[in-house]
Amino acid sequence: MKKCLVPLLLLLVVSCLPDNSKSEIPTTDFTAANEEEIITYINDNNLDAQKSASGLYYVIENQGTGAAPTASSDVTVAYKGYFSDGSVFDDSQGDGITFNLSGVIAGWTEGITYFNEGGSGILLIPSRLAYGNAGRSGIPGGAVLIFDIELQSVN
Repeated sequence: MKKCLVPLLLLLVVSCLPDNSKSEIPTTDFTAANEEEIITYINDNNLDAQKSASGLYYVIENQGTGAAPTASSDVTVAYKGYFSDGSVFDDSQGDGITFNLSGVIAGWTEGITYFNEGGSGILLIPSRLAYGNAGRSGIPGGAVLIFDIELQSVN
């Protein structure tokens, strides 16, 4: 009997250990909290923002007069990315960075298309259009991202 009980006890203990073989992403819904954070930021900074059907907010400071990009265009954009508390997490340093809009976060893929070449403004991106619940290096899950952008060229 002892010989049968030890393996069963061992099996029970092992089956109760946490499974670290898969990384679970929290399933918190940040929609309401993101919306509140963005609205507060807009009001505190007296911005004239528009909201798209996806939930992206954007401010067009200068529409620009050049070409209009599509969601698959190669563009060069100068930008500064920060959180609503003003903490900067990324900055292109004015020279801009060239990339294809199909390879970036959904908030950029959509948001940059609201500007023409030479245009500038602000994108206020809820987490579901950025890095979601997972976040990424330096950006926590559920974070609202704000970008000052200048669309330098559509390539």
